[in-house]
Amino acid sequence: MKELIKVIAFDADDTLWSNEPFFQEVEKRYVDLLKPYGTAEEISAALFQTEMNNLRLLGYGAKAFTLSMIETALQISNREIAPADIQQIISLGKSLLEMPVELLPGVKETLDTLREEGKYKLVVATKGDSLDQENKLARSGLSAYFDHVEVMPDKNEKAYLRLLQILQIEPSELVMIGNSLKSDIQPVLAIGGYGIHVPFEVMWQHEVVDAFTHEHMRQVDRLDEVLALF
Repeated sequence: MKELIKVIAFDADDTLWSNEPFFQEVEKRYVDLLKPYGTAEEISAALFQTEMNNLRLLGYGAKAFTLSMIETALQISNREIAPADIQQIISLGKSLLEMPVELLPGVKETLDTLREEGKYKLVVATKGDSLDQENKLARSGLSAYFDHVEVMPDKNEKAYLRLLQILQIEPSELVMIGNSLKSDIQPVLAIGGYGIHVPFEVMWQHEVVDAFTHEHMRQVDRLDEVLALF
């Protein structure tokens, strides 16, 4: 693999820094707020269904999640929820836009080594709201490591092919590193690239797929273990 690779692309959320635990904590507080209208399981299931229904229009990220929380609250309360509670839901959503950016183990050491060696172009390839993702990258202190940042509306084969065009490389010259088999690994393998899976402690339900093996894929326990592959 390393003989072919020209570009190493990194997912951002839950690969470079922790993200999903903050969303899960907000959801717990949201469910507690709405407990007069249903069980925790019912409220979480309704919220997830609203998110799925809204994906085509709203995409991913904290802003889409906030709108889905508000919509779900109105639905399950039959529009009886108090304005003060809606305001609290908005505040929960805003907290996700200001959450601390906590780098995961080995991230800075990995980027330091790869940048110092200078053999590869380093790229962030993430999905979600552009402003939110760019703000998190700036707060992370990692911006200077990367030659290019691509924020995709979704991560699919079409989006990765567009990234290849921007970078002017062939699929076999790209390796994508990320925590999601569904978003970070499968589409890249499908177009002929390489993937390195770095599992994270929690996963959003929408990103869960069955484990699999592939000749172009490797798996490591933490990010700095990828250095042995290069």
